[in-house]
Amino acid sequence: MASLLTSYHFLYLFFFFPHLSASSVTHLCSHHEATALIHFKNSFSIIKTEFTSFLCDDIAGLKSYPKTNSWKKGTDCCSWDGVTCDHLNAHVIALDLSCCWLYGNFPSNSTLFLLPYIQKLNLAYNDFNYSKMPFEFGQLTRLVYLNISETLFAGKVPSQISHLSKLVSLDLSHNVFFDQLTLDKNILEGLVHNLTEVRHLFLDRIIMPSINPNVFMNLSSSIKSLSLGGCDLQGKFPSNILHSPNLNLLNLGYNRNLSLDLLKFNQSGNLEHLDLSWMSFFTKLIDSIDNLHDLKYLDLSHSNLRGSISRSLGNLLQLTYLDLSWNQLSGQVPLSILNLTQLQHLIIAENSLEGPIPDEVAAFPNLMSLDLSNNLLNGKLPSWLYTASSLTEIYLSQNQFSGHIKEFQSKSLEMIVLGNNKLQGPLPSSIFQFLNLTWLLLYSNNLSGVIEFSMFSNLPNLEYLDLSLNSLSLSSNNVSQFSPFLKGSKKLKALDLSNNRIEGKIPQWLQEVTCDSLSYLNLSHNSLTEVEQLPWKNINILDLSSNLIHGNLPIPSSTINVFLISNNSLGGKISSLICNVSALQVLDLSHNKLIGTIPQCFGNLSNNLEFLNLKKNKFYGMILPTFAKGCQLSYLNLNGNQFEGPLSPSILNCRSLEVLDLGNNKINDTFPHWLGSLPRLQVLVLKSNQMHGSLHDHSSKSSPCFSKIQIFDLSSNYFSGPLPGRYINSFKAIINLTKDASTMTYMGVQDVNGSGGFYSYSIGIVMKGQDIALNKIFVMWAIIDLSNNKFDGEIPKVIGKLRSLKGLNLSHNNLNGYIPTSIGSLTNLEWLDLSSNKLVGRIPRELLNLTALSMLNLSTNELVGCIPQGKQFNTFGNTSYEGNKGLHGFPLSSDCNNNELPPPSNLSEEGGSKSNIDFGWKVVLLGYGCGVVLGLGVGYVVFQTGKPMTGNRSNGGRRI
Repeated sequence: MASLLTSYHFLYLFFFFPHLSASSVTHLCSHHEATALIHFKNSFSIIKTEFTSFLCDDIAGLKSYPKTNSWKKGTDCCSWDGVTCDHLNAHVIALDLSCCWLYGNFPSNSTLFLLPYIQKLNLAYNDFNYSKMPFEFGQLTRLVYLNISETLFAGKVPSQISHLSKLVSLDLSHNVFFDQLTLDKNILEGLVHNLTEVRHLFLDRIIMPSINPNVFMNLSSSIKSLSLGGCDLQGKFPSNILHSPNLNLLNLGYNRNLSLDLLKFNQSGNLEHLDLSWMSFFTKLIDSIDNLHDLKYLDLSHSNLRGSISRSLGNLLQLTYLDLSWNQLSGQVPLSILNLTQLQHLIIAENSLEGPIPDEVAAFPNLMSLDLSNNLLNGKLPSWLYTASSLTEIYLSQNQFSGHIKEFQSKSLEMIVLGNNKLQGPLPSSIFQFLNLTWLLLYSNNLSGVIEFSMFSNLPNLEYLDLSLNSLSLSSNNVSQFSPFLKGSKKLKALDLSNNRIEGKIPQWLQEVTCDSLSYLNLSHNSLTEVEQLPWKNINILDLSSNLIHGNLPIPSSTINVFLISNNSLGGKISSLICNVSALQVLDLSHNKLIGTIPQCFGNLSNNLEFLNLKKNKFYGMILPTFAKGCQLSYLNLNGNQFEGPLSPSILNCRSLEVLDLGNNKINDTFPHWLGSLPRLQVLVLKSNQMHGSLHDHSSKSSPCFSKIQIFDLSSNYFSGPLPGRYINSFKAIINLTKDASTMTYMGVQDVNGSGGFYSYSIGIVMKGQDIALNKIFVMWAIIDLSNNKFDGEIPKVIGKLRSLKGLNLSHNNLNGYIPTSIGSLTNLEWLDLSSNKLVGRIPRELLNLTALSMLNLSTNELVGCIPQGKQFNTFGNTSYEGNKGLHGFPLSSDCNNNELPPPSNLSEEGGSKSNIDFGWKVVLLGYGCGVVLGLGVGYVVFQTGKPMTGNRSNGGRRI
C-alpha cells in the first residue's frame, strides 16, 4: 500500500506542478541563491542509509541517487539536478531533493530558508537523524507544495507550518516503523483553519493525541486527497468529508478506535482511493460501496468484516487493488469477482473462504499479485492462474487445493507460494524457466517424483526454496545434482530440504555453496550422519535437528542466531569455542549424548541467549555458578542430566526467565525460595531430584512469591512438613488466569529471526497418571504436582482459590485429615490425584461440581462412607477408590445403604456437609458420558520449520 500511496503523491506532484524538474532557462541564477544551495548541500553528508534505501528503493519503488553531486560552484544553479528556476528572472522556485541520500541533523539556521521565491519543496525520503523540525519552514510563505515525508524528523510539528496559507499540497507523513512527529490540537486547528487552499493533505503516522476528529469538518469542500492513516484518531469521523464531491483519495486506515457513521456513497462521487483498514465496522456500513464507479483502490483489511463477500463488489469495474484480508469472511468467492478485469492486486488472505476459486480462462488479464492464503479453499487451481501473462506473485498456501500443478504459460512469475495444501504429482517443468523467480515454497504437499536439480541452474535469482514435507525423492545421490545450481547461486537466502530422504554426510558441495548469501538452512528430519564443519559465513538460522549426526558438537558461525541440533547422537564435551558465537538467541542441544560440565563462559553467553535447551544429555557437575547481569534467558531446560546442587542465586540475574526445568537430575538442596522473586516465572520443574526440607519460607511475608507461576512441579523429592499454604495463596496467575488464548495459544512461541518458524517451550510432566512430553505448553494450563514427597498435615483450605487449576497431584505423601470441601470450587480441574495418603472422612459431595474432571484417584487412603453419585462420578471405575475399606457404593461391589453407621462425632465441616451425611445410595444414571478429556496432540517437534515471509508485504506476521 505504501508504494501505491507514494505513486499518488508523485502523481499529484507532477500533474499539478509539471515544471518541478529542471528545465531550460534563459538566465543564470543569482549568486545569493546559488551560495545558499551550496551551503545547504554542505550541511549534510551524502550517504545511502538503510532507511532511505528501504523506503525509496524497496517500498516506494523510486530511484535514489545523490542529486547534489551535480551542484558545483561557478556553474548555473538552474541547471543543477533537482533545481527549477523561473524562466523569466532565474529565481529558484522549486527544489526536488527526494531520495538524494541527504543524511545528518537539519540545522534550524539552514540556508534553505534564504530562498525567498521558492514555491515547491520536496525533501522526502532523506534521513535527518531525528532532528527537530525547524519552525523556520514557516518563513517560506510562497510555498504551494511542501513534502517532508519519511525524513525522520522528530518532536512536534511547529505551529509556523500553519502560516503557509498558500499551500495546495502538504505531506508530513511518516512510515509505519518510525512514528516520530506529533501534532497537537491547536496546531492542527490552525492548519485546517489557515490552509484554505489545501487540496492534498497527507498526515499519515503523525501522532495526534486527544484530537477530536470533528476538527476536519472545517476542511475545504474542495479537498481532493486526505490521508490520516495510523494517526490514532478516536471517536467519530465527520461524515461531511466522506461526501465531499471532489474527494479523490481517503485514507483512514489503522485508526482502530475511529468509528464511522453509516456509509452512504452516492454515484456522483469521484473517489478513487479508499482505505478503511484496521477499523472495526459492520458489513452494512459499506452497502453502497458499489456506487463508487471510479474506485480503483479499496482496502478493508483487518476490519472485522463477517459473512460472505458481497456480489456487488463485481460492479467496481475500475478496481485495480482489492484487499479484504484478515477478516472473518466465509462462504465462496463470488463469481461476480471475475468482472474485475482491471484488477492488478487481489488479496483476501486470512479468512474462512471455502469452495473452489471461480474459474474462467480469460479472467483477470491484468492481475499481478494474488493472495488467497490461509483460507479453506479447495478444488483444483484455476486455469487462468496458468495463463495470466502479467502475474508475478501467487500466494495460495494454507488451503486445501488438490490435483496437479500444471504448466505455466507465463514467464513473469517471481513468487510461487503453494505450501500446506494437498497438491500432487511432479513439479511442472515450466517453473524452471522463470528467470526472475525469487521464491519457490511448495512445502507440506503430496508432490512426488525425482527432482532433477540441474534444472534449478536456470533460476539465477532464486532466494527462498522450500520443498520440505513432500514425497519427493531426495536421496544423497540425486541431491548432489543440486551442486551446480547452488555453487552458482549468489542470491539464495533460505533453503529448506527438511523431512526428505537426505542420507549420509552433509555433502561437501553443500558446505561450499552460497557461503555469503545463505541465512536460513533447514536440513532437519533427514538421515544425515556426519557434519565436519559449518562454513556458512552469514547464517542466521541453522536447523540440523532429528538426524543421525554423531561425533563432536560442530561450532557454527559467530553470526548465527538460532542453532538447533537436537535429537541426534552427538557425544563428547562442549567446546568453549561455542561461547564465541555471541549472537546466539536460541540454542537447542537436547536429546544427544553430550557429556562433561557446562563451560563457564555460558554465563556470559546468556547476555543474548533467550532459549537454552540441554535436556536429555549426560552433563554433570554444578549448574552454572554465575549467570551474568543482564541475562536474557527466558527458557532454561536442563532436565534429564546428572547435575548436582546447590542452585546458584545468580540465576536471579535472569529477570526474563519464564520456564525453569531442572527435573531428573541429582540436585541436593533445600527449596530455593528466592526463585519466587523472578517476576515472569511461569513454569518451575524441580521433579526427581534429591531436594529436601520444608517449604516453609522464613523470609518476610511481603516478599513476592511466584505470582506468575502456572506449572509448579516438585514431585519425587524428599520435601517434608506441611504443604506450602502461603505459596498456594500467592499463586495469583492460577487464582485468576485471564490470558487471551486467542492471541497466543502456547507459551513462548516465537517467530525466530523473522523466518516464520516457531520455537516453543517444552517440558515433561505427569498428566492424568502418565508421563507426557509437552512440546507446546498451552497458555491456559495450570498444574500443581507435589506428589512422591514426605509432606504431612492437612490439605489447606486455601487450595480452593486456585480456580484456574487443570491438574492437581498430591499423591504418595503423608497427608492426613479430610478432603477440603473447597476443592469443589476448582471447576476447571481435569485431573485430581490424592492417592496413597492418610486422608480420612467422606468424599465431599462438593466434588460433584468438578464437571470437567476426567481422572480421579483417591485410592489407598482411609476414606469412609458413600461415594457421591451423579455427573462425572458416574464415569470413574474401581481403581479410583480401591484401598479405602470404608468406602461403599457405585462402582464398588459393596452397596451403600441407609443403615450405615453415622460418621464420627469429630467430623469437621471440611469432611463433609449435612447433605453428605444424609446422602443415601441413590444411583442416578443420567448419561453424563465419559467426561471431559483433554486432547493433547503432542508430537515431538520443538522447532516447527520456518517458512520465510516476504519482507516488503504487510502480512501481519502470518505464516505463508
